[in-house]
Amino acid sequence: MSPTAKGLDMHRNTKGFTLIELMIVVAIIGILASIALPAYQSYTIRAQVSEGLELSGPAKNAVATFVYDNGTFPTDNSDAAMEVATDYSGAYVTSISVSGAVISIQFGNRANTQISGETVTLTAVNNDGSVSWTCASGGVIKNVYLPTSCK
Repeated sequence: MSPTAKGLDMHRNTKGFTLIELMIVVAIIGILASIALPAYQSYTIRAQVSEGLELSGPAKNAVATFVYDNGTFPTDNSDAAMEVATDYSGAYVTSISVSGAVISIQFGNRANTQISGETVTLTAVNNDGSVSWTCASGGVIKNVYLPTSCK
């Protein structure tokens, strides 16, 4: 074999990847994906719950104003000078309703199936004219998806 032919032969053997190398890369990608996907799903559900709490801002203000003006809690959205519950919706929230000291945030629309149809409640406490809020899900929505204030 001439030196030129031998060089071409070596060059041809070093092109590309072997099947084993490709299988190792695919296995590594699979392991990384199995770790990343649940973390990403948890992150997106937490963001969806946060949307509900953000959308509840007008309801919290309306209830606090009603308490300040009347000394009691409103009976419903209308009593709190709010629109109907379904008017307060977003990408993941279907409605926000007031019932006494409780604001209910109903999840639906494009919400993840783990929270779709579920509710987070904000309960008001009258502190002699100022209103503070406690948050809960009744244990239906997993604690890992709730903000720190709701756990």
